[in-house]
Amino acid sequence: MSILVVGSVALDSVKTPFGNAPNALGGSGTYFSVSASFFTKVRLVAVVGSDFPPEHIKLLEKRKIDISGLKKVAGKTFRWKGEYGFDLNNAKTLDTQLNVFAQFKPEIPPNYADSEYVFLANIDPELQLDVLKQVKRPRLVACDTMNFWISSKKAALKKTLKHVDILVINEAEVRQLADETNLVKAARCIRSWGPKSLVVKRGEYGVLLFGGGQVFGAPAYPLEKIFDPTGAGDTFAGGFMGYLAKCGSLADADVRRAIIMGSVMASFDVEDFSLNRLVRLKQGEISRRFKEFKTLTHFDVI
Repeated sequence: MSILVVGSVALDSVKTPFGNAPNALGGSGTYFSVSASFFTKVRLVAVVGSDFPPEHIKLLEKRKIDISGLKKVAGKTFRWKGEYGFDLNNAKTLDTQLNVFAQFKPEIPPNYADSEYVFLANIDPELQLDVLKQVKRPRLVACDTMNFWISSKKAALKKTLKHVDILVINEAEVRQLADETNLVKAARCIRSWGPKSLVVKRGEYGVLLFGGGQVFGAPAYPLEKIFDPTGAGDTFAGGFMGYLAKCGSLADADVRRAIIMGSVMASFDVEDFSLNRLVRLKQGEISRRFKEFKTLTHFDVI
């Protein structure tokens, strides 16, 4: 089953204590698409400028991502420059140039309108809602957001959330959105606005799933070397949604397995800069790490 993702395709310049990557391929739509492509077909809607390198287009095509919804227009591609200290949970934004992304108005190609799985990556909530008006009856809608939209367009975001099944969001943003310091209370509040489930990204501390009256927690995979956490959240979302689309089930057990698979994909992403590790990734590596997660989290009840 195909996943429709609407998000950004960007050129990132990232520096960490372990190196740097200037003008590297990035963007929420990119990380999500490449990650999800290991599990199912992906349809990408985004915009890039005339300066977008052709080798990046070839990379997306090599992953068999449908890019007929990727528009190339006159101007410069969205660019982001950031730096991480040894606390890799937080990026310091040094420069943001929206460029052609500032005028981005997603237009869903007619052959995308029947997508059963839809992921609204981190864009203006008004645009997210407009996307949902252009698709038919998706089986599952998930979305991401960020502190900027929570601060500037909270009313629009709440309107969008009425039509969302799963909200994928980080821990600080959960508290900001609900205006509640307690995470459990905050999750309950947000779910009352529409989303059936809330997936809370907690960086190196893993992921929490609130849904179905239960809470499920997954740790982050313990890694010896982490080079660049950029895109880890979007890579997680791609693995999560990709697994659900592949198995075709939304049962609680499958959603929990999807959480683990998202965590698996995110653990690979941070092992190199940009999408370099995902480009080299093999299916066998994914399967082995998925099994290692089971060993990592298993315990016997006395």
